[in-house]
Amino acid sequence: MKVTVLGSSSALPTSQRYPSAHVLNAHERLFLVDCGEGTQMQLRKCNIKIGRINNIFISHLHGDHVFGLYGLLSTFNLMGRTSTIRLHAPANYDLMLRSHLSDFDINLNYQIEFVPLKNGGQSPVYEDKHVSVTSFPLKHRVEAFGFVFREKPADRNIIKEKIEEFSIPSCMIPGIKKGRDFVTSDGKVIKNKDITVPPPEPLSYAYCSDTMYFAGLSSFVKNVDLLYHEATFDASMTKLARKVMHSTTLDAAKTALKANAKALMIGHFSARYDNVTTLVEEARTIFPATIPAIDGNTYNIRELSARNRLHD
Repeated sequence: MKVTVLGSSSALPTSQRYPSAHVLNAHERLFLVDCGEGTQMQLRKCNIKIGRINNIFISHLHGDHVFGLYGLLSTFNLMGRTSTIRLHAPANYDLMLRSHLSDFDINLNYQIEFVPLKNGGQSPVYEDKHVSVTSFPLKHRVEAFGFVFREKPADRNIIKEKIEEFSIPSCMIPGIKKGRDFVTSDGKVIKNKDITVPPPEPLSYAYCSDTMYFAGLSSFVKNVDLLYHEATFDASMTKLARKVMHSTTLDAAKTALKANAKALMIGHFSARYDNVTTLVEEARTIFPATIPAIDGNTYNIRELSARNRLHD
């Protein structure tokens, strides 16, 4: 699992930071999370193959999280796309999007499968053989959602030398990987633990876009390996953060600490901060394993998680 930050700015972009967008690569499946203005340009700069994006998740309907989607959908069309896009977004966005496409005479060669997000708790929104995704409510000025991407446990790995040693037929290997013991031709039972090794621990990534601090948020992202959490303001601006229903650095850090996250990435920085080093340092006073979201950077989630485990 790797995440590429395409945009780390809040509503006002800067010369160095684009509005919100992440791409998660999980088992070579690409998931686009939010789509602020300039997203498709960033996708190209980061050498991400646009045509491999099949699922898009929109956290809420503020422009800095969705304005880039219209151009991206049009580009898909110009590229000759025919495969379906699954768009996971607040329920009222479906009509708005269809109206936009009609207003600009955009006739898509592909289908958009709209998946409305449901408020009121954690809800499963996507699943394949490798990954499951759940949404959960955030607290913002409009209906807003976060997302947790969790790897499914992998099969055990068979030790190659044991295949030859015990003359294990290939037809038996799938069952052994699932945990079955092996019985030799003369009836001897070979315990599964003696011929396999466990797979790596499943990884998880949570995306918490625009939200004010609330105690229940940590329960939605419990034990994730990487928590992305907005930190629009420093702690001196707590009053303003509450007014506009955003978070400070310390809000993000407290959520990560309560959630027992392995690593915290903060972003959605206000344009008033030319340098975000002080914001990261402030968050680290509560949660040391904090890093900044930097546009164009790709982060290996296993490495970030392992680094914090070593510190533990």
